[in-house]
Amino acid sequence: MLKQHLTDDMKAAMKAGDKPRLGVIRLINAAVKQREVDERIELDDTQVLSVLEKMVKQRRDSIAQYEAAGRDDLASGERFELGIIQGYLPEALSETEVEGLIDEALAATGAASMRDMGKLMGWLKPQLQGRADMGDVSQRVKARLGG
Repeated sequence: MLKQHLTDDMKAAMKAGDKPRLGVIRLINAAVKQREVDERIELDDTQVLSVLEKMVKQRRDSIAQYEAAGRDDLASGERFELGIIQGYLPEALSETEVEGLIDEALAATGAASMRDMGKLMGWLKPQLQGRADMGDVSQRVKARLGG
C-alpha cells in the first residue's frame, strides 16, 4: 500500500511539474527497488518503513555534518528531502507515549538489566517502527536498565 502511495505521488508530482519533490520520491523508490533486488523479495509496508527510516537517519546525519562544516546550502537541501521522506512515515509518538510503551515492554518482558536489552528492543521495535527514533529509544531503555 505504501509503495502504491509513492507511485501515485510520483505521478502527481510529474503532472504538476514539481521537480524537487519528484526527485525525492524517485530516490525513495530507487532505495526500495534496490533492497528488493538485493534481497530478491517484494517489500511489504513494514520493510518499506525500515527503508524510509534509514533514509531519514542518513539525512539527519548529513544535515549535522553540513551544518558543522558551514554548508547551509547543502543542509537546506537535505532538510527538504527529510521533510518529504518523513511525510511517508506514520505520525510520530510523543515522549509520553514512548515512555508508556517502554514501561509496557519492561512489564511484558520482565527485563531487569542490560542483559535483557535485546529482548526489550525486540519487543519495542515493531511497536515503534517509523513512529519514533530508535536511537533515542535505545538511549532511554539503557537509562532505565541502568546501563
